[in-house]
Amino acid sequence: MKPAPRPTRDGIPASRLQLPPGPWTTVLEALCARFPAVDRDTWRDRFARGRVLDAEGRALAITAAHRTGAVIHYFREVVDEPRIPFAETVVHADEHLLVVDKPHFLPVAPTGAYVRETLLTRLVERFDNPALVPLHRIDRDTAGLVLFSVDPGSRARYQALFRERRMGKEYLAAAPPLPGLVFPYLHRSRLDRGEPFFRMREVPGEANSETVVDVAMRGADAWWYRLAPVTGRKHQLRVHMAALGAPILGDPFYPALRERRDDDHARPLQLFAHALEFVDPLTGERRRFSRPGGVAPGS
Repeated sequence: MKPAPRPTRDGIPASRLQLPPGPWTTVLEALCARFPAVDRDTWRDRFARGRVLDAEGRALAITAAHRTGAVIHYFREVVDEPRIPFAETVVHADEHLLVVDKPHFLPVAPTGAYVRETLLTRLVERFDNPALVPLHRIDRDTAGLVLFSVDPGSRARYQALFRERRMGKEYLAAAPPLPGLVFPYLHRSRLDRGEPFFRMREVPGEANSETVVDVAMRGADAWWYRLAPVTGRKHQLRVHMAALGAPILGDPFYPALRERRDDDHARPLQLFAHALEFVDPLTGERRRFSRPGGVAPGS
């Protein structure tokens, strides 16, 4: 049986949460504990307006009982949401997959201060398909290809490509020259959470991240690197390049955190998810999608 499509309101897809174990009696209590930044009155108001739903999209009563593992949907709301003045480009669309070239600064899915200004929300509205789900994520600061599942019936087959590391990913990044390295170069390290909470760092211990680094084009002041992540840790490519002494141009996080109140649209991170390659689990066909343009996109 196909799972129910993600509920939408005003073109905005709901967020999904699987209720964790805990001492709570009601869903309301669980949500207040899970999201302490949202006060209880706000959650009570969302229940009253039918903005907290069960797995089938039915509005939950404020007295709904908590049940570990139950799936709920809820609609996030943000006041004065920033507008992202850049458009996405559809690279490919068929009955199972949607491949989209995401611009810099646009989140893939609702998060933080962004609900309507996300790639998922734009595409759900554009294609009138609330069943759309991103099969992977890239950072808001990163531009490039994102693969979406169109059909819930085939979704698990494509999700397995990422889980089982059968999805080839290629990134392009502009960074200072590294004339002392022999390429291709395999960088391996252990990544852990850093400070503040949204940054990562390399720490001693057994490696849990791997990236193959190669040179795509040499310039006088910067080189374009071809990066192939073997693993998929948060900020992996950005941390690895900074650790090599060649932080990606425009990176506000690495090697040092740059004060940034608003997005600097004139200085985007020069990191691009350039290509995806895989054997289609439905047809056995080898497929490759890449961004339009050459080695130095946006240059």
